Amino acid sequence: MSFLSELKKQKDRLKGTETVVTRVDGVKFVEGSGTLLEPNTYGFVVDTKPDDIPVLIVDHLYIGSQDCAVKSVLEKFNINCVISLGIDVDVCNLEHRFVPVMDLPESDIVPVLAECLPFIRNCIEAKLNVLVHCNAGVSRTSMVAIAYLMEYEKMSFSEAYELVKTKRPAIQPNAGFKKQLQCLQPGNLLK
Repeated sequence: MSFLSELKKQKDRLKGTETVVTRVDGVKFVEGSGTLLEPNTYGFVVDTKPDDIPVLIVDHLYIGSQDCAVKSVLEKFNINCVISLGIDVDVCNLEHRFVPVMDLPESDIVPVLAECLPFIRNCIEAKLNVLVHCNAGVSRTSMVAIAYLMEYEKMSFSEAYELVKTKRPAIQPNAGFKKQLQCLQPGNLLK
């Protein structure tokens, strides 16, 4: 018996399946048939619970999602300064930096760190609470927090990553951010 005939025989034993496709506009249909399943549903997960509790990483340095960058949360945690990564928000009259950076593996973190790290350091030395946030508080935010620990606390990437992950388990810098951070030497990120 040939390999091809054996393969066809095995294929005939497979159970038939239907693949449901969800378009960006939320319309779901069975692939190949065009049968609509659930009209008027979202093509993404709707966030019904805000992620509005900033996490203290080291004295005066908080990280979180954009849900943390609202007046009530900033006042509750006595946050005086805000760094917004990739998403600009209105933070009243607080000292604020918007740093344009996409959450893409190919994004160069060097200019981001050059802008963020000294700002964070100045806030911390002045004993001002600073919030670093991005959209979800997962990738860009953690990249900056890890870099801060590597630069000023002289931690290795692994040590800094573990500390931030322990404090905010949801963090996960994208693969490109991780690789770039791992290539940097503690205490020499800004050189």
